Amino acid sequence: MTTFSNQQEGQQYMDPSETLSDVLQSQTTNIQNSRTIVVTSGKGGVGKTTATANLGMSIARLGYRVALIDADIGLRNLDLLLGLENRILYTAMDILDGQCRLDQALIRDKRWKNLSLLSISKNRQRYNVTRKNMENLVKSIASLGYQFVLVDCPAGIDVGFINAISPAQEALIVTTPEITAIRDADRVAGLLEANGIYNVKLLVNRVRPDMIQRNDMMSVRDVQEMLGIPLLGAIPEDNHVIISTNRGEPLVLKKKLTLSGIAFENAARRLIGKQDYFIDLTTPYKGVFQKVQELFFG
Repeated sequence: MTTFSNQQEGQQYMDPSETLSDVLQSQTTNIQNSRTIVVTSGKGGVGKTTATANLGMSIARLGYRVALIDADIGLRNLDLLLGLENRILYTAMDILDGQCRLDQALIRDKRWKNLSLLSISKNRQRYNVTRKNMENLVKSIASLGYQFVLVDCPAGIDVGFINAISPAQEALIVTTPEITAIRDADRVAGLLEANGIYNVKLLVNRVRPDMIQRNDMMSVRDVQEMLGIPLLGAIPEDNHVIISTNRGEPLVLKKKLTLSGIAFENAARRLIGKQDYFIDLTTPYKGVFQKVQELFFG
């Protein structure tokens, strides 16, 4: 297995009493304990990158080490959503070309140090990494102790999609309640299964309860039944997404969370197994406190 970790950094933290077999055993344990999840959809513009940024940030805030990989060649946007666009000096392409080490290309978030970002390429680079390169990159990241590796998959089902899903053991399909997005999500679900990825969950984005009540939009239950995939969460339509994107701050970092921010946090908790219930999208934000008052005061 090819690794891209920093040898000098490894020597700096290596216990003199440790043998090479101890180090290899530790790296193997880290890899086994790491979860690699690809975030995909098939159709573009449904919110994959937004979901990756918010879920990754939420999981990091829960105390886990998280690495986000922007696997969209030439059209990277994940750095913008995290506010890290000015700090990227090296990419995975530079690692593969031998121009830098993995720790130099992994950019740590300035707010949560246990969250890091790796971009596959700079803008306007059109060539792809191979499946083997992607697998080695993810293994090397996992060996550094990252417990979650989230891969932001490019749109479509071409070679970029196949390469992005190759190192993953789990997948999260993001879709909207539109028939075109659902058809593409169904196609992606079949391709994931054909490539040996059976642990797949569904995230329904841009849900509008008012349109569902008027029968102008499919409900979350309808979407789930059409796809036959376990539901991870449903994210309501929110104008604050545009504001958070322009500011480079994920929704889950707002001091007063909107309903969509709460939905992302709940989805992250379900993803790591800390929560088993869904929020009620038809309940206003202040309704949560009203329900608590009714519970205690009748």
